[in-house]
Amino acid sequence: MRKLLILALVGLAAQLVDGALGMAYGLTSSTLLLFVGVAPAAASASVHLAEIGTTLAAGVAHWRFGNVDWRVVTRIALPGAVGAFVGATFLSSISTESAAPWMAGILFTLGAYLLVRFSRPLRQRTGAGRLRGRFLGPLGLVAGFVDATGGGGWGPVATPALLVSGRMEPRKVIGSVDTAEFVVAGAASIGFLIGLGSEGFLLPTVAALLVGGLIAAPVAAWLVRIVPAQLLGATIGGVIVLTNARTLLNAGDAGSTVRPVVYVLLAVGWVVALTFAVRALRRTRRARAIVDAATAATPTGTAAATPSPDTTTPAVPAGVVAGAGPTGADDDRLAVVER
Repeated sequence: MRKLLILALVGLAAQLVDGALGMAYGLTSSTLLLFVGVAPAAASASVHLAEIGTTLAAGVAHWRFGNVDWRVVTRIALPGAVGAFVGATFLSSISTESAAPWMAGILFTLGAYLLVRFSRPLRQRTGAGRLRGRFLGPLGLVAGFVDATGGGGWGPVATPALLVSGRMEPRKVIGSVDTAEFVVAGAASIGFLIGLGSEGFLLPTVAALLVGGLIAAPVAAWLVRIVPAQLLGATIGGVIVLTNARTLLNAGDAGSTVRPVVYVLLAVGWVVALTFAVRALRRTRRARAIVDAATAATPTGTAAATPSPDTTTPAVPAGVVAGAGPTGADDDRLAVVER
């Protein structure tokens, strides 16, 4: 009973992270399951089966709020399903001893990516036109494969790639990626079912993760308005890096003198990333405050008018998207481009 309660808390924590960042449910869940000794294939299989329920709920919510571009969903979900099925089959076919460092390496890399991504403002281009299938197809294929073999990775791979294209609204990027993940999670679960059989799924673990995730879903909607995603992303990235470093060091038979040095270096890198995240967040908020002040100083209905020679209009600082809202961690994450 105590173990199921812990697993429910794992699902709750993972959903809180995913709800605030739009990614990392699989990364967080798989990392914590590996940490408590669950086999890599069983961890990924159980997480993906639980994700069928959580992603269905998320997809319906995004659809109701108009956050889904169905053209993008169909073009990324089907290749993603193929990649996830192949990845699940591959992970099921290798031994636990071989799978552990492979999965830990993927999670470590994605954790390091989260550290880098959330330690600086998001670079966002302003391209025009629709995203092409020749871009969406390979992206979905790679993201699906990484997601299944690493126990997570669909969001961290797909979401940033779509965001930096500048051709979709951020809310539609997150909504479309989350909705497509339902198909990806289903395909991965089928692959694990074929490769491992029904005994490969730890059903009590699945139920606990699912219950925790469903409980956390409304809390995450509140959390995203309280905790800046910039800080949360850097914090979770550090946890994932440090946790999976342990598995990699064990696999490499690192000596007792090497381990403390590695942990210290990773901890220092984590602190540096958090420092940069705080600076980026403050710069973002200062820039937004200037934009808000400029908007408030402009009389209603004269925004499009040509200013008179003796009128000075405060300039919008470089790197700020006009119309960014004054509150919300989602704005901190998505509305500011790098100077």
